[in-house]
Amino acid sequence: MKKWLLLAGAIVSEVTASLALQAAQDHPAWYVVVGVGFVAAFSLLGLVLRQGMALGVAYGIWGAMGVALTAIFAAIIFGQPLTLIMILGLVLIIGGVLTVEMGSQAALRKREANA
Repeated sequence: MKKWLLLAGAIVSEVTASLALQAAQDHPAWYVVVGVGFVAAFSLLGLVLRQGMALGVAYGIWGAMGVALTAIFAAIIFGQPLTLIMILGLVLIIGGVLTVEMGSQAALRKREANA
């Protein structure tokens, strides 16, 4: 459970930093949030790996959720477009990552059963 909370923190930190990067284009003080957010995101992602989550799973979920949440919040906060085709692409990305996670869990169960 702890690794999932750390991963959620990494995702929130990365999305915050990415949104702050957009805000910093007009207000450079936001670069402080960008720096802190990205350092926090990578530090938390490192802790997730230390907790034993596979890199492909952790990075896949982190990346997919980061892309999806950043696109959604950029549309809400900055009025950036989010078309039906873009939403479909985000759904496909998340579906692909979930498929990788399910495969990873199946491989882990198989390895434990053979050990």
